[in-house]
Amino acid sequence: MNELYAWAAIGIIILASTTGDVLLSYSMKRVGDVEKLGKRRGMLAVVGRVLRTPTFAPGLVAMGVAFYSLLFGLSWGNLSLVVPASASLTFVANALAARIFLHESVGRRRWIAALLVACGVVLMAV
Repeated sequence: MNELYAWAAIGIIILASTTGDVLLSYSMKRVGDVEKLGKRRGMLAVVGRVLRTPTFAPGLVAMGVAFYSLLFGLSWGNLSLVVPASASLTFVANALAARIFLHESVGRRRWIAALLVACGVVLMAV
């Protein structure tokens, strides 16, 4: 039963971490070039602009959910499964989410890497 809980935690980690990554990336793209803004207005202006971006706080919450799901997953499953599976499948999910939600160009090399990572998780889980 603990193995089922560990896989459920891995699924939540992947979903929450990918959601957080997408929301935070979107937030920072809306903020713009942090270096230019910092030179022009100062770092406090950069921090203020980041905090006022509507997708920033939900992104932080999603990352927090991913972190606490990792803690639960580690209490239910083996470190040698939970961490590599969640990290590598998050890599795959991030590539998909970047393409779908952020309209980023994901090259063939990255898709091949994601496929190899997924195959590695399957081998590890068997």
